[in-house]
Amino acid sequence: MKNRVLALILTIVLTLSMVAMFSSCGKTNYAENNTKIKIGLSGPLTGGAAMYGIAVQNSAKLAVEEINAKGGLNGILFEVEMLDDKHDANNISTNYAALYEGGMQVSLGTVTTKPGLEFKGYANADKVFFLTPSATGDDIPEFANGYQMCFADSDQGTASAGVFNTEYKGKKVGVFFKADDDYSVGIKDNFIKALDKSFGDVVLASFTDATASSFTQQVSELKDCDVIFMPIYYDPAALFMKQGNGVVKADAIYYGCDGLDGIDAVEGFDITSITQGVSYLSHFNSNTTEGAAKAYIDAYRAKYGEEAPLNQFGAAAYDCVYAIYDAMKFAIEKNNAEISVTIAPDELCDILTAVFDSKDFVFRGITGAPEADGKSTITWTDANGNATNGHVNKAPVSYTVKEVTSAQ
Repeated sequence: MKNRVLALILTIVLTLSMVAMFSSCGKTNYAENNTKIKIGLSGPLTGGAAMYGIAVQNSAKLAVEEINAKGGLNGILFEVEMLDDKHDANNISTNYAALYEGGMQVSLGTVTTKPGLEFKGYANADKVFFLTPSATGDDIPEFANGYQMCFADSDQGTASAGVFNTEYKGKKVGVFFKADDDYSVGIKDNFIKALDKSFGDVVLASFTDATASSFTQQVSELKDCDVIFMPIYYDPAALFMKQGNGVVKADAIYYGCDGLDGIDAVEGFDITSITQGVSYLSHFNSNTTEGAAKAYIDAYRAKYGEEAPLNQFGAAAYDCVYAIYDAMKFAIEKNNAEISVTIAPDELCDILTAVFDSKDFVFRGITGAPEADGKSTITWTDANGNATNGHVNKAPVSYTVKEVTSAQ
């Protein structure tokens, strides 16, 4: 009996010891040796979507440089590290691990949607807060730690349909989309769902990676349309416009979403050579001549030169960095939060989500329709003050890149 009692006591002691040991382990804080708060992200710095990734990297670094020049967060400075994913989700696992183990405490997620859908799972598992500038997929902010500065696909499709419903009534509408791209299909589906039934049958033409070298057939299918909605990226859009010149109605309008940003700077494509007009739904006008957006453009050009890519993706990244910075200040001043340079990502995530989901946190940025003071109102809550599950709330802008010109 005595031996059995001793054995039972020993078992209890060992069990309690193991519980104490495991409860004290927790996650490794890879930021414990940081000397600056580290913002990490992944995006295309090479390949077909590099124009977006480079603008995002440049703009995020510009914002950090400005913040640091003003003393940072109560003396704590920031740094940005971006890794190239070539717009390929297969590169996210390696990139995320490198960023996280390299001390990333907060993130801008990814630049594009497919990699973002992969990134969000890793970020959720480690409880890393991310605010993406341009990954528009509806499911990107699926988990509580994910937020968007850009409009989600459903919002872009619905908002674009709103433009058509008011500006293009009575016109014959076509849609040119990429059938193997979640971004393109998601926007297309929501656009058609919200389009007024008075438009009648919409002409649909699609392509995939395997058929992206020539759009002769798609041009023929859409040539009689008055307005062609293009929820795609600028490279295939430019190829379609080139091949459609002289075939598609000379006074037709090409209308896109944020993927068309940069269409007037695609190498080998002179946008003035086509007769059709080009517009897209945007939250930033890279040709603006006033307000906070102009100040950003001037600072960007002064730092990176006239040839560096400048688009709404970059402007959104600039806003992302400042929104995170402002949220940290809000947390310290209003919520008595403690933020150190070595704060663990999961601790910072709790602090930031509480701020972004609060109706009291209102960010004033350069993206979205500008108000009297040249800035826009941006929140992650709706008109009733309820959290929008990571989706941004701001006013969009319909931006014209090129007007219709006379037939040549």
